[in-house]
Amino acid sequence: MEDVLTVYKAGKYCNVSSQTIINWVESGHITAYKTVGGHRRIKRDVLEEFMRKQGIPLPFETKALEAESRTRILVVDDDPIIVETIVQALEEDEHNYEVISASDGFEAGLQISHFHPHVLILDIMMPDIKGYDVCEKIKSDPATRDTKIIVLSAYLDEEKFTWMKEHGADVCFSKPLPLPQLKMEISKLLETG
Repeated sequence: MEDVLTVYKAGKYCNVSSQTIINWVESGHITAYKTVGGHRRIKRDVLEEFMRKQGIPLPFETKALEAESRTRILVVDDDPIIVETIVQALEEDEHNYEVISASDGFEAGLQISHFHPHVLILDIMMPDIKGYDVCEKIKSDPATRDTKIIVLSAYLDEEKFTWMKEHGADVCFSKPLPLPQLKMEISKLLETG
């Protein structure tokens, strides 16, 4: 098992929710640090020391924690604040999503072929991306056609969203993005997929 844990993995390790871990960190019971992107990380030995002090049993079977299959999500947007907000919200979600981001079309193309996301969250109004082309390419390729695509844009109306869906988008959202609704749509897409 790795020496540094995400909030979700720390929760699994202690058999509590991610929110409980966040509460323990914020109240000073567990020392955590933040990544450059603002994501909390907890050293395993710090967590284990806290668990011993609190009488929380250490898991005997750590392999089960590592072997869990995770849903992979790729967030593609050139606005770092939006990317950070979405990535942090999804990383701290109870579903243990593995989330990475790309800030341009080239990087997105590389990540799609290497990371094989289950869900793609795509801002279609980026300078080097034609959203409908990306959707069509993903849905026409047998290796990626099952990828669920969530389209984001601050500038599209209902007619253009309908057009995006005709080109392969599964769900379309206007910015600013309601995070609870995004999480709900991801869950729905994964259940139906």
